[in-house]
Amino acid sequence: MPVETFDFAFDPRYRRLLALLGVRPDTAVLSLTDDGRLVVRFGPWCLDTPLANVVGTRATGGYHWFKAIGARGSFADGGVTFGTTCERGVCVLFREPVPALLPFGAMPHPGMTATVADCDRLTASLEARCDLEPCPEGGLRRRQR
Repeated sequence: MPVETFDFAFDPRYRRLLALLGVRPDTAVLSLTDDGRLVVRFGPWCLDTPLANVVGTRATGGYHWFKAIGARGSFADGGVTFGTTCERGVCVLFREPVPALLPFGAMPHPGMTATVADCDRLTASLEARCDLEPCPEGGLRRRQR
């Protein structure tokens, strides 16, 4: 499949703060590559994992700015957020935790939330590329065989 890229949805209120962290529209992108990888570049941070490691997705939103803006780890669930808006994002769950925030693979994350501009297209692309299906509690999960 061809490469698909997803720009982040930048809320104008947080552009200056994000720019101080090195996160700008030209340095923040989520890609689904032609060789089967999910790659996120978010300023100086990077997450890279095979699409085979994706086990589910869920649309999320209505975040508090202090929990969503920037690159941050969650103490509650260990996930990583790459946030540029408080409105909406896509949470992606991984079979094996993935490093993103700290160097040398320290503190890998079982999930990632990305506030991309087109959440519906990202969810649909992951559904198709990762063989996901809707689950009763909402979102998508790996198809049961």
